Amino acid sequence: MTFATIRALALALPGVTDGTSYGTPALKVRGKLLARLHQDGGCLVLRTGFLDRQILLESAPQVFFITDHYRDHPWILVRFATVDARALPDLLERAWRLVAPRSLIAQRDGGLAGRRAAR
Repeated sequence: MTFATIRALALALPGVTDGTSYGTPALKVRGKLLARLHQDGGCLVLRTGFLDRQILLESAPQVFFITDHYRDHPWILVRFATVDARALPDLLERAWRLVAPRSLIAQRDGGLAGRRAAR
């Protein structure tokens, strides 16, 4: 897994753009940070809710972790070497929904409803 793979998945979500954060490549939605490459290059810093973070930490500690720096902030670290690529679209969309404005969420949800109806 690489940041390039994550970037490609994230850019498919409405409003996601490239940026930088703490001198590393980042993904943003209308200026709000969604995810960034951790400065160590081996993991992703991903937006999350505190409940989801706790569930992820307990369910897959080999993949997800935090440092003291992130303890009081809604972020989780994701190890590239151990994350299951199949989980990434859902993880990214959950993070995206935390920072995207309602109009983009409605656009995404409307598009999904339209595709389901066409089946």
